[in-house]
Amino acid sequence: MAKAKQAERIFVKGNEAICHGALAAGVRCFFGYPITPQNDIPEFMSKALPDAGGEFVQAESEIAAANMLLGAAAAGVRAFTSSSSPGISLKQEAISYMAGSHLPAVVVNMNRGGPGLGDIGPGQGDYFQAVKGGGHGDYRLLVLAPGTCQEAYDLMIRAFDLAFKYRNPVMILGDAILGQMKEPVTPWTPETLDGHGVEGWRLDGACGRKERLLKSLFLEEGALAGQNAFLRDKYEDMQVEADAEVFEAEDADLIVVAYGSIGRIAKSSVRALRARGRRVGLVRPITLYPFPSHVLRSLAAAGKRFITIEHNTGQMVEDVRLAVRGFADSDFFGFMPGNLPSPDDFVGPIVESLRRI
Repeated sequence: MAKAKQAERIFVKGNEAICHGALAAGVRCFFGYPITPQNDIPEFMSKALPDAGGEFVQAESEIAAANMLLGAAAAGVRAFTSSSSPGISLKQEAISYMAGSHLPAVVVNMNRGGPGLGDIGPGQGDYFQAVKGGGHGDYRLLVLAPGTCQEAYDLMIRAFDLAFKYRNPVMILGDAILGQMKEPVTPWTPETLDGHGVEGWRLDGACGRKERLLKSLFLEEGALAGQNAFLRDKYEDMQVEADAEVFEAEDADLIVVAYGSIGRIAKSSVRALRARGRRVGLVRPITLYPFPSHVLRSLAAAGKRFITIEHNTGQMVEDVRLAVRGFADSDFFGFMPGNLPSPDDFVGPIVESLRRI
């Protein structure tokens, strides 16, 4: 996507970077409901979106917000909702309807510790929910995992482009660390906003044209099978979007795999170990679905070994092991939600994994 002239840097929280990125992507509607640690997003959008000529709605519940998003998506409007883990769970039915109806929308999850109400601190326990289709039925979301405030801004713009390119919901999966930390961000705006043919399918009144129908209910014999086959093919097309940061992997004996804020912390651990002469590298998946299996598979074929680090009891590690199977396995270190990690917390597990090579 071509960029217009960049503005001067701003100093913002990750939650605020999400909002700035959404505005740069041409968002016109936001529907939300308060929950920590994402409350900065609806607070920011409540002022900024009306000022930009858009509509802000604080819904009566997370369920209502997600169904309002469905309605805006059907009208071809650039719209999004945000929440944190328990709230995202409540939105799952509407997200499944949007995926089944072939509709574009963006959903932001600033993941907090769980299960249940958990706490308001960071965690990565929502990985399965995000990448495997958290609601009912056989569907997928595109899932993007920023690790910095700049990436939060950039990936919001990318999320809207992907949502309309594939007519599919896109999830930004962050956490409380990303949402609450402040960093410099360089804003930019796309030179153009590609609607990817929205005029041909959106519901905008049938005066003077043939009526259109957007639905996820298929009762005719074979109709649902056809729709699911169509969606399957679409998800296969999405594989070209798989993306990851690869750091110091060329000469590494061991590759650390971690995403989001944990990937960023693990990168500091890798730097510290390389300063001690340890040959360690990092792969940080940026798209969680589609998963960048090709990156890991090529490294595994070259003889690398792996350790997956997550802020949970083990979720992404399953996709890592699938990616490298036939060549290697992956060790796992899970840092428990409810605690805040530092680079020092990861050094010991990485060194222990190195010893086993």
